[in-house]
Amino acid sequence: MNATDRTPADLLRSALAADPGRPLVTFYDDATGERVELSVATFANWVAKTANLLQGDLSAGPGDRVALLLPAHWQTAVWLLACASVGAVADVGGDPASADVVVSGPDSLDVARACTGERMALALRPLGGRFPQTPAGFVDYAVEVPGQGDRFAPFAPVDPEEPALIVAGAEFSGAEVVERALGDAPSLDLTGPGSRLLSGLSYDTWEGLSAGLYAPLAVGGSVVLCRNLDRLDEESLAQRIESERVSAVRR
Repeated sequence: MNATDRTPADLLRSALAADPGRPLVTFYDDATGERVELSVATFANWVAKTANLLQGDLSAGPGDRVALLLPAHWQTAVWLLACASVGAVADVGGDPASADVVVSGPDSLDVARACTGERMALALRPLGGRFPQTPAGFVDYAVEVPGQGDRFAPFAPVDPEEPALIVAGAEFSGAEVVERALGDAPSLDLTGPGSRLLSGLSYDTWEGLSAGLYAPLAVGGSVVLCRNLDRLDEESLAQRIESERVSAVRR
């Protein structure tokens, strides 16, 4: 992190400048056996493409609310940073009926149809795969995002003091997200660059978002994000901790 970093998008830019090749998000789904590792550069490329999609195709801008009906997943992390890049408010688990845009996983499509604005659907399949058939009333993220630009520039400056995130009923500005993430780092045993946190927490609380994305990003560390971690026995978990060179665990 640099002293001038005031938003989550700033944190990502600093990480990209410092060491683009290092791992940032390693994702496991222990229900499917999926493992995906994204370097800072690869993650930032996904964020840029998604931000271009959000700003250009979905017409979202500063202050617009994006309801994220998604689990703890590497693509959710991408959407959180894309919203921060555009200046839109990422409302995790928010009410789609009052959102400007809804982004839904495959298990929440019926609820997401309450959104009268733009609707984006994520299949959450391995390797970012698309739906076999696009759900009615939605645009398939996996179809639309590959053609987006690899560089992103917001149409309007992002104000770090404006709302950026809503989770579990609490609202945070971009600056507050950065400040809280840095403040959480010591209690999460994140000591600085090279720290690697394994998180099995969900993304529906600040604690889960901080451990699963923001705090590792803020200190120059990385996260091993595990979905369905309860399916893993203790021996297998110990092996993962060793093989991934994990320095801290939250579950």
